[in-house]
Amino acid sequence: MGRATERRRTLRIRDGAVSTRADTLVAEEPLEIRLNGRPLAITMRTPGDDFALAAGFLVSEGVIAEGEEVQSIVYCAGATADGGNSYNVVDVKLAPGVRVPDITLERNVYTTSSCGLCGKASLDAVRTTTRHPVADTPPVRVSPELLSALPDRLRAAQRVFDRTGGLHAAALFSEEGELLDVREDVGRHNAVDKLVGRALTEHRLPLSRTVLLVSGRASFELAQKAVMAGIPVLAAVSAPSSLAVDLAAEAGLTLVGFLRGPSMNVYAGEHRIALEREPDRV
Repeated sequence: MGRATERRRTLRIRDGAVSTRADTLVAEEPLEIRLNGRPLAITMRTPGDDFALAAGFLVSEGVIAEGEEVQSIVYCAGATADGGNSYNVVDVKLAPGVRVPDITLERNVYTTSSCGLCGKASLDAVRTTTRHPVADTPPVRVSPELLSALPDRLRAAQRVFDRTGGLHAAALFSEEGELLDVREDVGRHNAVDKLVGRALTEHRLPLSRTVLLVSGRASFELAQKAVMAGIPVLAAVSAPSSLAVDLAAEAGLTLVGFLRGPSMNVYAGEHRIALEREPDRV
C-alpha cells in the first residue's frame, strides 16, 4: 500500500550555500472509486484511510447515509497490467436492497467537480438528496473564544504536516471544543470525506452536534459535505466562496471564515455564535 510520505532528492540553496539532501514530501496518488464493480470517480489523494474516503465520498454524493447500507469495501486485486494490486482502486459493494444510482458520464463530471458546477442546480441537488439535514435541536452554541482555539488544536494534531509542510487537514470537534477526529490529505475535500466515512462506519451519522474545521478555504464542495453529514458548524482558516455561503444560508449551516486567532467572519448561521453583546450595525 502507498505511504503518506515519500523521500526525494533535492538541491538546497541557502544564502549562497549549495547542498543536496533528501526531502520528505507528501505522497499523492490516484484513487479510483468503484460502486458495485462499476467505475464512479477518480480522486487524487494521500494514501491512507482509503475505505473511509470512499465511504465519505458516497455520503457526500447522497448514495448512502447509514453504515448498514454498505456490505463491503475492498481493494481490487489485479489492478495492474501484471495482475498485481496497486492499492489505488477500491470497490464499494452496497448491501442487498440498497438502490444503486444511475452512473453516467454526466454524474461523474458533476461529482468530481470542485468549482460549484451547475450553480443553482447544485444547491437543488443537495437539498433534495440529503438524508441528514442540519437539525441540531437545541442549536449548537459556540463562542468566538472556543472557535479561536480550534486551529491551534488542529495544527498540534497534524503529524504528517510536521514532516512535509504540504498537507491539508480536517478536524471534527465537539461543541465543547474536544477534538474527536482529525484526518490529513493532499486534498482538503478528501480529508473531510475520510472524517465522514469513519463516522459512517462507526454509526455516528448524523454529526449533529459537532464543529468541522478545515485548513485553507471553504469551497462549495466542503459546505456540501458538511450539509450531507448533518454537521451544523463549518469553520475555515481562509475565505469561503460565494456559492458556499449561499448553500450554508439555504441549508441552515453556520459558516465561519478567516478564523485566525481572535478574528473571524461569520457568513451564515450566526444564531449559533454565542456573543457577549450585540454586534454593531453598519
